Amino acid sequence: MIAIIVSNFILGFKVNRDIKYLNMKRLIIFNALMLLGSVLLAQPTKNLNLNKKKVAVMGYDVVSYFDGQPAIGSNSLAVDYNGAKYYFISNEHKHLFESNPNKYIPQYGGWCAYAMGIDGSKVKIDPMTFKIVDDKLYLFYNFKKLNTLTLWNENEAQFKAVADDQWSLKVSSN
Repeated sequence: MIAIIVSNFILGFKVNRDIKYLNMKRLIIFNALMLLGSVLLAQPTKNLNLNKKKVAVMGYDVVSYFDGQPAIGSNSLAVDYNGAKYYFISNEHKHLFESNPNKYIPQYGGWCAYAMGIDGSKVKIDPMTFKIVDDKLYLFYNFKKLNTLTLWNENEAQFKAVADDQWSLKVSSN
């Protein structure tokens, strides 16, 4: 009888210890997955040109560029997409974006296309200096008497090829 009590005590202790070990292991795995998830969720915005409030294109309505008239959108007509906020001037533009965001999102994360085409630099943009090529939006630096859109136009094919390669490297290095 004593042997049964002792063996139950030892087995019970071992079972309790194993359960604690399994629970600790599960807790560690859970925390690791949570950390990994938060890192992965943060990655989409790493290379985007966003302000401190995570607003893209300085609050300009990206759909309005395709109408040829860039306009500042409203935060009351905002859409969160891949960690960035996009503002719109109308519900119509908001719905167009929601139906096909990749059509409207600027190339190279909203950074200056010319700088990306030179050496992959992330350079600020003037939201009023833009070009639509093959149904894609490209934005450019235009400050201090330097309009990079005019430089881009001098050899667009070459700059675009380099920019595409540089952007692929940036995005894949996340």
